[in-house]
Amino acid sequence: MLSPISGRYLSFVEREEIGLLSCQGVAIREIARRIGRCPSTVSRELTRNAATRAGRLEYRASVAQWKAELVAKRPKASKLTTNPRLRQYVQERLEGKVRDAKGRHVSGPVQAPSIGRNKPHRSDRKWVNGWSPEQISNRLQTDFPNDESMRISHEAIYQALYIQGRGALKRELVSCLRSGRALRVPRARAQAKAWAHVSEEVMISNRPAEVQDRAVPEHWEGDLIIGLNRSAIGTLVERSSRFTMLVHLPREQGYGLIPRTKNGPALAGYGAITMANALKKTVTDMPAQLWQSLTWDRGKELSDHARFTVESGVQVFFADPHSPWQRGTNENTNGLLRQYFPKGTDLSRWSARELQAVAYTLNTRPRKTLGWKTPAEALDEYLKSVQQSSVATTG
Repeated sequence: MLSPISGRYLSFVEREEIGLLSCQGVAIREIARRIGRCPSTVSRELTRNAATRAGRLEYRASVAQWKAELVAKRPKASKLTTNPRLRQYVQERLEGKVRDAKGRHVSGPVQAPSIGRNKPHRSDRKWVNGWSPEQISNRLQTDFPNDESMRISHEAIYQALYIQGRGALKRELVSCLRSGRALRVPRARAQAKAWAHVSEEVMISNRPAEVQDRAVPEHWEGDLIIGLNRSAIGTLVERSSRFTMLVHLPREQGYGLIPRTKNGPALAGYGAITMANALKKTVTDMPAQLWQSLTWDRGKELSDHARFTVESGVQVFFADPHSPWQRGTNENTNGLLRQYFPKGTDLSRWSARELQAVAYTLNTRPRKTLGWKTPAEALDEYLKSVQQSSVATTG
């Protein structure tokens, strides 16, 4: 095509002019001025459509025109359509089965049939691996460092899911995305409530300065995710490695049988005493050097924090009222967990093993903030470095 489809594109005559002026050593800005184009357009043209047969970049108008026409052909087949291996990798990370640390499948709930475009409202969702397209795109570089065919941008994955006619991924896989929405729009988030049980000594302003820089994996953030009928799951996230632990909070004996009374016993599973005991048990399951502080929301469930600190040695701090960004790591993790434990569902039905399987799934997902390492890999590297330094010190 000697004439372009529209004035947006370079014509063959303009490419000849670029080639001649470039051979004469004319600067890019001067070439752009003479042909009436933007300098960045000329710069991209000289790089993108140059001939490479001689082993170096040499701009030739005929080769550049052939390359431009080749790229302009439509429709273009997507990478996921032409590369079955890449498509299988993407689908497995989107809708793969949730497994525990031993590789055993954890089925999770049965999802109700969809009646609309968005995720099921206040009902169960299917448990899947649920990697985001950005996680998949960047993890490919780690898993296949020498295979250039195993590369795809996160936007290409989104388009394969949201744009009909691509034909690479099933439209139903939209429900496997963390948001589960058919439209890519943000949603407002609720703010936390302040409670009077927080004293000045345990305010976040008194937290050590070393916590803020996330230098070492020793400081945690915690909160509850609440479900139907006053059910809850405790969430703990390490600030540096983003390692996640879920606290099982089963119902207390007599729940549903004893009428609820004001100031009566807390039987829902996350009363102050029950919560402190459950956190203490969780803390003892990890190496002592990993627990230095815990930053919590202002919920009354941790009003027994003084006893927890004495028995566990973990200092507790509380965030300011209406300041969820002070526990941003935990807030983000709670959003990830809502994929498995949606609002309006009963959370008390899940066993400790099932909670551990979900935590294992999150801990083996690559994270952008960790350079696409998984939280488990980041925490394991820290523990190995601590062991090596202790051995070197004793030696």
